[in-house]
Amino acid sequence: MSPDTLHTPPPRRLRLAGIIAAIVVLAIVVAGVATRANDSRKLREWTDEQSQPTVNVVTPQGGQGGGDLNLPGRLEAYARAPIFARTSGYLKYWKADIGQKVKAGEVLAEIETPDLDQQLLQAKADLASARANESLAQTTARRWQSMRDADSVSKQEVDEKVGDYDAKHALAAAAAANLERIQALKSYARLTAPFDGTVTARETDVGALINAGGGGQELFVVSDVRKLRMYVNVPQNYAPSIKQGATVKLTVPEYPGQTFEGTVESSSASINAATGTTLVQVSVDNQAGKLLPGAYASVQFDVAGDATLFSVPASALVYDEKGLRVAVVDAQNKVSFKEVTITRDLGKTIQLGSGIAAGDRLIESPPDGLADGDVVRVNAPKKKAEGDHATKA
Repeated sequence: MSPDTLHTPPPRRLRLAGIIAAIVVLAIVVAGVATRANDSRKLREWTDEQSQPTVNVVTPQGGQGGGDLNLPGRLEAYARAPIFARTSGYLKYWKADIGQKVKAGEVLAEIETPDLDQQLLQAKADLASARANESLAQTTARRWQSMRDADSVSKQEVDEKVGDYDAKHALAAAAAANLERIQALKSYARLTAPFDGTVTARETDVGALINAGGGGQELFVVSDVRKLRMYVNVPQNYAPSIKQGATVKLTVPEYPGQTFEGTVESSSASINAATGTTLVQVSVDNQAGKLLPGAYASVQFDVAGDATLFSVPASALVYDEKGLRVAVVDAQNKVSFKEVTITRDLGKTIQLGSGIAAGDRLIESPPDGLADGDVVRVNAPKKKAEGDHATKA
């Protein structure tokens, strides 16, 4: 046998090697096609994902509007009476200076009234003359009535004498009333305290010209500072939460760190159209005399939360030609816009009074071009920061 015959592989081996080679080639081709198809699918999925906006969502916090409501105000005396003169003249003397405690009826000052004194003398003289004329007319009328009984005079003449007496009687009554009026004016020459209190102002001095009436100068002010009142303008949205009889806390700059208690006495029960507030009156016990009328004070109301109010970040609001709205994401990550109304603007957070419900997922800082029905990708929730008013979802 020749050497070439010894090294030639049998036909069966050749066929087996060819089959194996074909299988290897086919496997390589199939693997390449599968790899390309998988890469293409992943590319399509990645492209689709990139076309969906990625957003952060927040959940509104309910029961807002509660907590402490701090508002400014001015303390005023519970009773304050400016004292004006009811009669003109010159101040003769004064007895009460600022800060002095006075009792009801105590004399504060006296006015010297030379003109009124002369009018008083004239009124007394007029009354004396009128009464003398009345007495004479009365005697004459009685005499003529006696003569009428004896048929000595006519009835007409008797009626004239009786009528003259009635006229003289009326003149005497008018003179007496005029005298009483002047005496009443004279009594106002003594200025007295209308109630127990403290003299908080004295705007006159000895010898000053005093003009009668409310249009004149305010001479004294007497204030009852044992109890103070404070008027506070409460915003409209908090007005229903301020109840009569509620206890409030007050602070004043002159006593840092110290609080005083007051009581809500009443409110105006109306909203001022110019300010959007209602006027609330708070009474404060001041028996210790620490608080001063006219002082600035800050009052703290304890306001209950409102289940209908929700707090959201200001960045969740969208304001465009369609109005004020928020973007809400449902369970399928589809977007829908809802119209809302603002109850209170706190800067970084906004309290909404309508438009959303508890559990809604609101998009924080909605991207431009977002529309109803769009599908978004929601980022994983972030840990809520301390002091936040909405929970990241």
